[in-house]
Amino acid sequence: MSRRINSIFLTLVLLLSAGHSLSAQDGALSAFSPYSVFGVGDLTSAGAAYSRAMGGVGIAGRDHRHINTLNPAAVAARDTLAFMADISLFQSNTIYRQGDLRSASNVFNISNFALSFPIWRKSAMVLGIAPYSNLGYNFSSNQVDPNAGVIKYSSVGNGGLYEIFFGAGATFWKRLSVGAQMVYHFGKMQKKTDVDFSDASVRDMQSGFTTNVTGFAGRFGIQYEQPVGMTRLTVGATYKTPTVLRGSVADYKYAVLSSVVDTIRNVVAAPGARLASEIGVGVSLRQTEHWSAEIDYTFSDWRSTRMDTAAGFSNIVTDGPSFTSGVAHTLRGGFEYIPNRNDRYYMRRCSYRGGIYYKQSYFQIGGSPINTYGLTFGVTLPVFQLYNGLTVGVDLGQRGRADGGMIRERYLTFHIGISIHDIWFRRFQYE
Repeated sequence: MSRRINSIFLTLVLLLSAGHSLSAQDGALSAFSPYSVFGVGDLTSAGAAYSRAMGGVGIAGRDHRHINTLNPAAVAARDTLAFMADISLFQSNTIYRQGDLRSASNVFNISNFALSFPIWRKSAMVLGIAPYSNLGYNFSSNQVDPNAGVIKYSSVGNGGLYEIFFGAGATFWKRLSVGAQMVYHFGKMQKKTDVDFSDASVRDMQSGFTTNVTGFAGRFGIQYEQPVGMTRLTVGATYKTPTVLRGSVADYKYAVLSSVVDTIRNVVAAPGARLASEIGVGVSLRQTEHWSAEIDYTFSDWRSTRMDTAAGFSNIVTDGPSFTSGVAHTLRGGFEYIPNRNDRYYMRRCSYRGGIYYKQSYFQIGGSPINTYGLTFGVTLPVFQLYNGLTVGVDLGQRGRADGGMIRERYLTFHIGISIHDIWFRRFQYE
């Protein structure tokens, strides 16, 4: 009983930490990228730290030691008496280059929090919260005007969207698993542009958008597992419905002179945009308790979402290249290797992971998509007993290019995940 109490206490601590981290992002930069100026910002890679260490795969992944949130059907692959929890964090360091200009940034945020309970026999439920997108940028430039003096243009953006998901999965005929999740999106995004004049007689200008949105979506998944000799072949597929965004977008513009502020424009309207649907497929091959390998592909068409025309989402840099919605593609591959889970040497009981990925952004700049590719590495360290573990991962990648006036981002991201596993639903034989 004491072990159960300790698990409950630790889970509550993690939940409070997750809530504090999410609430602390209001007004703070949970991401930093010039590319996040468009739409809802940078779309985050879903999944726990152990999945991210394998390139982000999971559509065909089945692991009873971890919670797989990438495919709703995968939650059924678990011990029928176990309570499970997972919290994942990341810290990212990025170097930017545009021509001869260079800069750097680092951010920290939560990337996943999930709980899972059994329902009945080969079925289970899952609930959690995770970032869906992150918005963060801060850039400025100066221009000299013979009549107005020095003019400083600055743009700042922060915020993003989160998703709360709740669902269940079940296994039928020992091989076929299906699952479904209800997803609730919510968040606040602020995009602000200031024009400041060194001449005190000229009015400064402040304009921008404050966007508050919510929306519901559904995520569905299926997996089929087939024994092949000493291994198991699993194929999986997922579908996430489009999300109609509701809420409000405040479009404002003010003229400021000393302490006097005049409102030029302040229009509040409906968002007028939506999040695109997504289709994913994957295939994995594994030898239980020894190794596994997986390849995933996802497709998402954003061209009819109105992200490039709706107020609060479209490009607000009037002198920059055009932003248009496009088609997003992602290809991921990953592997896991465990020397011997029962070995007396600790390092041979650890799970070693690696992966590779390629992503094409959901938007285009000047008619060209922004591509991202990277390598991942990680290890899961067993902690205490059962399947409790600590995952440490590294993601090394690049987005964009440094020529043609574009911005290249090279990043090094560290992922940390805590997996909690306990037996809660066992009937005691003795009093």
